[in-house]
Amino acid sequence: MRFQLQPPASKRPVSSHTSRRVGGSTAGTYRPAIFLDRDGVINRLIYHKDVGIIDSPFTVRQFEIFPRVARAIRLFNSLRIPVIVVSNQPGIAKGHFNAATLHSFDRKMHSVLSSAGAHLDAVYYCLHHPQAVLPELRKRCGCRKPGIGMLQRAVGEFAVSLPDSFMIGDGITDIEAGSRAGCKTVFIGNWKCECCKFIRPPGLRPTFMASDLWEAAQLVVGKLRREVRKSWLETTTHVPPG
Repeated sequence: MRFQLQPPASKRPVSSHTSRRVGGSTAGTYRPAIFLDRDGVINRLIYHKDVGIIDSPFTVRQFEIFPRVARAIRLFNSLRIPVIVVSNQPGIAKGHFNAATLHSFDRKMHSVLSSAGAHLDAVYYCLHHPQAVLPELRKRCGCRKPGIGMLQRAVGEFAVSLPDSFMIGDGITDIEAGSRAGCKTVFIGNWKCECCKFIRPPGLRPTFMASDLWEAAQLVVGKLRREVRKSWLETTTHVPPG
């Protein structure tokens, strides 16, 4: 499948678990997207001493963007393809914080990125959890990674070609979801023996590994640009038969 790089219609921030369409696609054409996990990729994970766990932030004060994230997303934006957060966010379901706090996280994230000239095209969150304390969020769903519901949503809303896209995350579920959807994958951090033991199917590995999102962005953007040049050369050098 051939893909094309197209400009976004606007750079307005998007609210949690909503999205907006990016204009400029030609009917019948699809393009790559960059799918990003949030916690551990965009913002720091937090050690919560009171419960003894490393988890996503529970307060706005704890929500801190990694230093090179805006630079990385700005590089993705240079390709003019959708950059979409796809993140399991069961904090509300578990009673760690409320919806207002989640929206405050989003506002802070968009503000930091915007001030550095970067933007996200959409933010998709799965709020469910099988052991949620809130009954309305207690369910097994298709959107919670390693399910691929959030990635499939982007196909219709952004004309995304999943095989040409990249899923970038720091967890096993990110690599599993990306693989199930047919995307290339990038693992952020150190791939440890435990990852090999628990990932499904056994033997699954990320396409690339990177120390942080900036390093991942350089790998991914370089690959996509090479593929675009190759596609253009194949088109321009084709000689019709006869």
